[in-house]
Amino acid sequence: MNIAYWTVAGPLAMFYVYAGTLKLIRSHDQLRPMMGWVDRVPLPALRALGTVEVLGAIGLILPPLTGVAPSLAPAAAIGFVLLQTGAVAVHLRGGDRRIALNVGLTAAAAMTMWPATRL
Repeated sequence: MNIAYWTVAGPLAMFYVYAGTLKLIRSHDQLRPMMGWVDRVPLPALRALGTVEVLGAIGLILPPLTGVAPSLAPAAAIGFVLLQTGAVAVHLRGGDRRIALNVGLTAAAAMTMWPATRL
C-alpha cells in the first residue's frame, strides 16, 4: 500500500507545489499564457489558491513521512478533489473546454485517499 500511495502522491504533491508557487509569486500577466482563467480571479484569491495548493501538497507528504497527524493526508487528498471540482466549474463557466488536466488531477487525488488511510 505504501508504494501505491507514494507513486501517486509524490508526483501529485510536486505538481501542486509547482503550480501553487507560481500562483504565489507571479502576476496575472505572467500567469496568463499558461492559465487563461486568471483574469477572472482577483489577485488575493489567486494568492490564496496558491497557498492552499502548497499547504495541501505538504499535507500529502509530511504526515505519512513523520507519522504525526496521519489523518491530514486523506484530508489533503479530499481537499484536492474538491479544489479540482471547482476548477472544472471555473473552466466550463468561462467557456474553456480544456479540462483534461483537471480531470486527471481529480482522479489522482481520489486514488490517494484510500491508500492514505492505510499508512
